[in-house]
Amino acid sequence: MNTLGLVGGIVQPVLVVAGSPLLVGLMRQVRAKLEGRSGAGAWQPYRDLRKLFRKEPVEPRGTTEVFRIAPLVLVATTVVVSVVVPFVTTASAVDPVADLFAVVALLALGAVALALAGLDTGTAFGGMGASREMTILALVEPTLLVAIFALSARVGSTNLGAIVSATLHDPIRVISPGSLLAAVALVVVIVAETGRLPVDNPATHLELTMVHEAMVLEYAGPDLALVELESAMRLSVLLGLLANLFLPWGIATTATAGAVAVGVAALVVKVGLLGAVLAATEVFVAKLRLFRVPELLAGSFLLSLLAVAASFFLA
Repeated sequence: MNTLGLVGGIVQPVLVVAGSPLLVGLMRQVRAKLEGRSGAGAWQPYRDLRKLFRKEPVEPRGTTEVFRIAPLVLVATTVVVSVVVPFVTTASAVDPVADLFAVVALLALGAVALALAGLDTGTAFGGMGASREMTILALVEPTLLVAIFALSARVGSTNLGAIVSATLHDPIRVISPGSLLAAVALVVVIVAETGRLPVDNPATHLELTMVHEAMVLEYAGPDLALVELESAMRLSVLLGLLANLFLPWGIATTATAGAVAVGVAALVVKVGLLGAVLAATEVFVAKLRLFRVPELLAGSFLLSLLAVAASFFLA
């Protein structure tokens, strides 16, 4: 571990944990303005989390330790990802874990923990949401792996820091056919992974359309606060990964205070803009029927395969 990796390992998780609720609030405000509403304000997620953390924990009867530790596993896996992925600095605090396969496995572990918690409640909604989540996960994770693998083909490494550094030193690769196809596939993956429209609607409470919300209906108080915080963190992490894989400019390559400050500012601006674009797009799209979602995800997987082929044959 070098100094640059150590700085990134400290700054990045603090930035993700502290700033993720603001990203969600910003996205809600963008949607509200486009829909002609005033909105609750960009700081409302912080107030919601404060209220939930102050409440008394409540657990349904008959649940086991699976239900109780799932929120902790969710947050812990996402925090580890925020430590190792190159968001602010090109070096990683734990370089072996910054591998593509390890990062995707950590994200999948959190999703599986939440699905098991939904099943542990023994409710119809929990089981339904877990089943739908696993169906989406089985289609999303391979696409995420293959899309980023397409970017690693020219680099010769699946280390995310190496991929970002290679793009930083050879910007022309961003407009290559393989990179463009991988970018489109990753956008679809992020929409599905974070439960956004048109795959899922985070504001819905209709039993026929719920996916993520169906698994967390039995959570309350601090446990629900952890689940909501992790959801915001996962969105920030995936948007930050998308930004730095294709637009890594501004990321710190030295451990000086100025370079790190520029890296933080660049990440905030890029993630904020991507979040605003995503929120604005949601205003003009409708939720897909559940049986049409696999078709969308299968299309993104096909794009990722084409990205791999383009990276090998059009290099």
